[in-house]
Amino acid sequence: MLSKEKLEMVKKRVLDLFEKACIILTDEEKENIEITDLGLDDIEKIGIQIVTYINTDRYCAKEIALLPNQTCPEHKHPDRNGQVGKEETFRCRYGRVYLFIEGEKNERHVDPPDEEHFTVFHEIILNPGEQYTIPPNTLHWFKAGNEGAVISEFSSHSDDASDIFTDPRVKRIPEME
Repeated sequence: MLSKEKLEMVKKRVLDLFEKACIILTDEEKENIEITDLGLDDIEKIGIQIVTYINTDRYCAKEIALLPNQTCPEHKHPDRNGQVGKEETFRCRYGRVYLFIEGEKNERHVDPPDEEHFTVFHEIILNPGEQYTIPPNTLHWFKAGNEGAVISEFSSHSDDASDIFTDPRVKRIPEME
């Protein structure tokens, strides 16, 4: 569980990453940055920080910040209630993103936080200005390089509650002290 002090420290680092990426946020967006360790209590290693600009029943736009070497755990966006799962495009704005998806295993430049809860190892490296579209219901995970990363996400509707994580310990909704 994240303490208020830890949240404030992470928020300051995230705002610095957005500034390096030349992402301008309103005061309200800065105040409402979602910061989560996904219930794993090691935000330096596993977690995600998100600004959601819009999320309607048709589309979604977000900015994602990852601390240096921080990983978003393996998950997929499944079909739900007769609707196709979320399709998302990641565009790297700052740093380097190591994106892993289903497919043939290739050379890996970074390691997952553990071998038990990460199963897909087709690596795609995204540098600033590069993007990749992840099809619906595709297992994927991603990790920032040494300087951290900022990713713009454009997708169909986002329903975080229906995401399926490989690690059963992951809690998508953050807990605070």
